[in-house]
Amino acid sequence: MLLARTRLLVATLWAGSLWAVGYLAAPTLFATLSDRVLAGTIAASLFTNQAWLSIACALVMLVLLWATNTGTVGIFAGPAVNMAAKSRRNLLLIVVVMLACTLVSHFGLQPMMASLRAAAGPGGVMEGAARNEFGILHGISSAIYLVQSLLAAWLVVKQ
Repeated sequence: MLLARTRLLVATLWAGSLWAVGYLAAPTLFATLSDRVLAGTIAASLFTNQAWLSIACALVMLVLLWATNTGTVGIFAGPAVNMAAKSRRNLLLIVVVMLACTLVSHFGLQPMMASLRAAAGPGGVMEGAARNEFGILHGISSAIYLVQSLLAAWLVVKQ
């Protein structure tokens, strides 16, 4: 029971942080700051912190799911144990896919986007020649973030 409640707490922290950063904080920065380069810099920092929090939550969830005992309790526990094992496998799959989304975004796409921002100079990436490439990377990153956010909702509901 304590493991299940702890899993729910970690899943809720993970999901809430994803939604707060991606769908509240970052859009608010771009809506309120007149300097889009500054807004992008702050948003990038928020997403970096979010990535590290996601990695930590994923590792904690994996440990908690590993620690969950799905062994047989008695001779009549077969179907219940099978359902618990299937549920645990599904949760493991969700956590691993969410972790993969974080790793691909943070260690794959974000460094490429950061190098484009750095090469663009003070005018920003949207003023330079790398605008299209940055837009494509940003679109892919946003799609991955949306998938991760939807999986986070599923993770919370399935606890």
